[in-house]
Amino acid sequence: MVLSKAYSSESDVSLHSTFASRYVRTSLPRFKIPENSIPKEAAYQIINDELMLDGNPRLNLASFVTTWMEPECDRLIMAAINKNYVDMDEYPVTTELQNRCVNMIAHLFNAPLGDSETAVGVGTVGSSEAIMLAGLAFKRRWQNKMKALGKPYDKPNIVTGANVQVCWEKFARYFEVELKEVKLSEGYYVMNPDKAVEMVDENTICVAAILGSTLNGEFEDVKRLNDLLLEKNAETGWDTPIHVDAASGGFIAPFLYPELEWDFRLPLVKSINVSGHKYGLVYAGIGWVIWRNKEDLPEELIFHINYLGADQPTFTLNFSKGSSQIIAQYYQLIRLGFEGYKNIMENCQENAMVLKEGLEKTGRFDIVSKDNGVPLVAFSLKDNSQHNEFEISDLLRRFGWIVPAYTMPPDAQHITVLRVVIREDFSRTLAERLVTDIVKVLHELDTLPAKVTAKIEVCEENGIVSKTELDVQRKFTDAWRKFVANKKKTNGVC
Repeated sequence: MVLSKAYSSESDVSLHSTFASRYVRTSLPRFKIPENSIPKEAAYQIINDELMLDGNPRLNLASFVTTWMEPECDRLIMAAINKNYVDMDEYPVTTELQNRCVNMIAHLFNAPLGDSETAVGVGTVGSSEAIMLAGLAFKRRWQNKMKALGKPYDKPNIVTGANVQVCWEKFARYFEVELKEVKLSEGYYVMNPDKAVEMVDENTICVAAILGSTLNGEFEDVKRLNDLLLEKNAETGWDTPIHVDAASGGFIAPFLYPELEWDFRLPLVKSINVSGHKYGLVYAGIGWVIWRNKEDLPEELIFHINYLGADQPTFTLNFSKGSSQIIAQYYQLIRLGFEGYKNIMENCQENAMVLKEGLEKTGRFDIVSKDNGVPLVAFSLKDNSQHNEFEISDLLRRFGWIVPAYTMPPDAQHITVLRVVIREDFSRTLAERLVTDIVKVLHELDTLPAKVTAKIEVCEENGIVSKTELDVQRKFTDAWRKFVANKKKTNGVC
């Protein structure tokens, strides 16, 4: 006789369908760790489903950060996912790969090194950390100099343009350095080197120039800044140096504009940072800072530890970090070589031109970005009296595109722009499709009432006479949302 046994659905969880289990029928805790465990399949499915609501990284045109790498590099990344880079004695080959990257990048930036001389630099988690480290080196060198001269050393400052990335503001606030910003003006959206040098004084630890402005991709004139500072230093006896924030442009200029003098060819450039996870073509989590020579990095900032097995010098803000991105950077440098990087940057630049020309053909936009610089297109409406750039950005989301709209910093804050960053994985076809979708959005906006008109109607309907501006704005916003909601109901997509 054959004996059979009926298994209880309560006891054998392996027989459960994930979507039929109790784990998807109850809300998971959001603030406290749950009391009980759940099967790994259920945990994966629940998190994976929620992540579907994120945007598509490939269509995120707001970001400079790499969103695609070759499968072979993906495998290297996953193989090293459990290596802690700081354990240099345990992972000496990984340490060697970082040193190779530092030397390759230093030579790319024309550091004055001998044939067998080792470059001075370090890998970081991004350009923000790299800038903090470079800023600390400048501050300490300035303090040491002022102490030696018997002068006050408690009020350091740094000169930048108002277009700098927020990490410079963080450095100034966290490390108590006054940030002196050169204001922008309409049509000139980068730091003016003449005005910057005028702001330099004896307490200036460095002037920061941007090779690839976040706002419009433009390269600042580092050569002119260097020449003007040389003159001022000669007149005053100071030795104010330059740091180049090449987060975006450091892996572009050497390949597209090799004759441009912005790097260590200029004598006052003492340090450069670059983001490996931008046009260095590595996933998020890797940056680099390179110093001109050992004298530009004060020895007292370098710590030496031996509790991981051997003497290890370290100059970072954090301690532990993954090894994967360092390995990925080395992969890209040897896989692509100068030829490969040059081809990719040329493709990006050509696709930016395709997008720019497509936008110009609409007759509706002014192009704010420059042809020479980071491959991106920044543009604004010629007439935003009826509808503005923020509405275009919002409606493009319906097509999957993430295109940011923002206002310029002082004194150009009245200018609003849209910006599309062209990365390696943004093809010619996608550029043409984006133009098509922007035209669709423009046509839809042309059928909608102007915001100014809607605002007046809201005020009249609600009898607003002496209400505050905030009250008027709230009424207008509610009416606009209702209008858009009704519009969506009548324009369903099949």
